[in-house]
Amino acid sequence: MDVTPRMNTERKDYELIVKSPGRINLIGEHTDYNMGYVMPTAIEKNITFKFRKNQKKKIARVYSSDYGAEAIIDLNKIVPSSLEWENYILGVLHEISLLSDMVEGFECSLKSNLPSGSGLSSSAALECGFAFGLNELFNLGLTKLDIIKLSQRAEHNYVGTQCGIMDQFASVMSEMGNVLLLDCRSLDFVQIPIQLHPYKIIMLNTKVSHNLATSEYNTRKRECEEGVAILNQMYPKVNTLREVTPMMLESCKAKMGDTIFKRCSFVIAENKRVLETADALKNNDIHKVGQLLYQAHEGIKNLYKVSCVESDFLVEFSKKNPAVLGARQTGGGFGGCTLNIVHEDEVENFVKDASELYFQEFEIELEAFGVAPSNGTRIIY
Repeated sequence: MDVTPRMNTERKDYELIVKSPGRINLIGEHTDYNMGYVMPTAIEKNITFKFRKNQKKKIARVYSSDYGAEAIIDLNKIVPSSLEWENYILGVLHEISLLSDMVEGFECSLKSNLPSGSGLSSSAALECGFAFGLNELFNLGLTKLDIIKLSQRAEHNYVGTQCGIMDQFASVMSEMGNVLLLDCRSLDFVQIPIQLHPYKIIMLNTKVSHNLATSEYNTRKRECEEGVAILNQMYPKVNTLREVTPMMLESCKAKMGDTIFKRCSFVIAENKRVLETADALKNNDIHKVGQLLYQAHEGIKNLYKVSCVESDFLVEFSKKNPAVLGARQTGGGFGGCTLNIVHEDEVENFVKDASELYFQEFEIELEAFGVAPSNGTRIIY
């Protein structure tokens, strides 16, 4: 594969345009790979893909305007790249090749308005949008669930992040005005309307890079697996933390050690918080939702230890602001965004004050933007 930085040579004629969104996860962090519950939704920010066939049997060209680079891919020789963004593309092509031999030469250009490293899952948007477009362009006959699963495998096998299925699921299945209550074990889900008025969801991007995210994410997954293995010795029917009660966990604490016990404690409590949030939304109890967000952040910070000083600073700032119902760090951890539920009349003041204090503390320009539950990956042309 030849990868050459070049000017944007994107042609104006195209056959297909796909938009694939980023996502927020209202609550339910690190529970997906533990077969628990999550509550994500797509947002308006997305990656736009333009596709066309190029009449070449097995040569593909993928141009990223964000990286200013073009990958020329021999579809007969798909191998991992040294550049991470290309591995999302290559991983999807590899997984599709195991399911179908119908992909032939094509050109694709892509452009993102998702903030890089923000924890809004640009990776899943990239995987799912690319797979969605190829499925349509070549009539592959893949279902939405096929696209979700192959995109997850692409991230496992070509990028190396042992992610759960939440991000891909949210990117494809979301519906405007709803959050998904997803059971990551059965993949059963329900759309839950979310009515926050007069509050809005405001994201504060710490601008802190995810330099530890992949390695520590995989470490947390292994730690949870260690905990399950210990629990299984006493409770043979336990295969995931999903089946574990606080009493069962406490009975195995001595065998686990402090670190493994804390990781498992967080996941068990977080699953409970997701279900409580679902009930609160159904009852229009948004104050309860806010309380659960603060509780979740305490667990992220003190038990799962995937927060950072910048995120903690912003959450503490939100706690002191009466216009904010709740806040927490979102995403895999070690940076990215905090999610805040802020009264619409105070959004401007909230952002102004947070930005000033954040710059004083860290000399980093804070990025703030509102989001709303939106539709998943779709064809727009």
